[in-house]
Amino acid sequence: MKKKIHRMLVLIAALAIFFTVIFVTLVYYELFRSQILEDLRTTVLLIREDVETGEMQKLQDLGEKLEQNGLRLTYTDSEGNVVFDSEADRLQMENHSDRPEIAQAFAEGEGQVVRRSETLSKSTFYYAVRLESGGVLRVAKDAGSIYSIFGQALPYVVLVLAILLVLCMVVAHLLTVRLISPIERMAENLDAYNDNGNYEELTPFVQMIRKQHQDIVKNAQMRQEFTANVSHELKTPLTAISGYSELIETGMASEEDVVRFAHGIHKSAGRLMTLISDIIRLSELDDDEQEWTSERLDLYALADACVEMLALNAEKHDVTISLIGTKECFLTGNRQMIEELLYNLCDNAIRYNNPGGSVTVQVCARRGEALLVVKDTGIGIPKEHQERIFERFYRVDKSRSKSTGGTGLGLAIVKHIVAKCGASMELESEVGKGTTIRVRFPSVIPFGKVR
Repeated sequence: MKKKIHRMLVLIAALAIFFTVIFVTLVYYELFRSQILEDLRTTVLLIREDVETGEMQKLQDLGEKLEQNGLRLTYTDSEGNVVFDSEADRLQMENHSDRPEIAQAFAEGEGQVVRRSETLSKSTFYYAVRLESGGVLRVAKDAGSIYSIFGQALPYVVLVLAILLVLCMVVAHLLTVRLISPIERMAENLDAYNDNGNYEELTPFVQMIRKQHQDIVKNAQMRQEFTANVSHELKTPLTAISGYSELIETGMASEEDVVRFAHGIHKSAGRLMTLISDIIRLSELDDDEQEWTSERLDLYALADACVEMLALNAEKHDVTISLIGTKECFLTGNRQMIEELLYNLCDNAIRYNNPGGSVTVQVCARRGEALLVVKDTGIGIPKEHQERIFERFYRVDKSRSKSTGGTGLGLAIVKHIVAKCGASMELESEVGKGTTIRVRFPSVIPFGKVR
């Protein structure tokens, strides 16, 4: 990158110098051309009176003087025939009435042009003036003498160009180092990098990189914690299964113990299957590339089915569960996700409730959105834990969670589903009084295909 920037800066400088020289040369040539034509005009106007006398000797003398200064004098009659020329034999010269500068002088009184002389085979500046006698007096200067000035200046121009190019290369190198050094410092130590406002454009970039870096570190820590938690959670039922089965295998368990151990193995296996199922589900929800099919859903009907399914479980915990709200509350989303969200919220409200407590599920439609409220009269959640209860395997009361059969992943699954659905979630809880969770769904959940 550094070499590329350096080459680009040198190339830009070289092109700028080149086109500047071309432009200056053109401007200088145009100014020089205008000055030469003006000098020729002044000369021809000064000698016009001497020529109008018609004395050939005066013409000859003027021609010799002008020739010493690199000028050529030509005089034609009113028909365009050459009467005198200071450099060529007039007898061998053709009629000049068709020459542009002479034709212009005949028409307008004065004429000028820069053209290639057919007689002398040179590019020449011409200026012609019509005399009172009707003839035309013309003064010319060879372009060769002009080009020789450029030729003499060329070595100095090349030297200046070389010096400028070297300076540009040095400046380009210094600029490249200065441009790249903040990025190199940032690459060496992103956390310690401090731009000090020299490059404001880098600030959003640095902030974005830092945020991404922090997210990566955070995700890595979360994955590490998740792996450790999974290992721990899997180890507990597997240890129980292994212990029970070993006692049965060695014959150390009585017939009564075998039945009790078998029940323990069955319970641990069930917990293990539930845990594995929740882990797989979280992995599926973490996959951003997976497509989810959407359909038109009646949230009230889904909540009613969930309440009916959990009624027996609520009865076992001495908890009542009920549904209130607006029937036919519709949204467009994935059926499996909404059913899973309802089940986890209601199941959690039952598990962490008090004997004789209640769970109320409310569904209603408000201003183009579907609202789901799950309210319980359970143990509540302390404020210091409320921000973390949606983390994987996070439990406020670990002993109670395990005794009720919870995996610690239910609310984490809820959080992922809410995010996938583009919904929002609010939590209100007070220790000893209960917890209320509100989920606001958009009327159309933004994923997958609607069927």
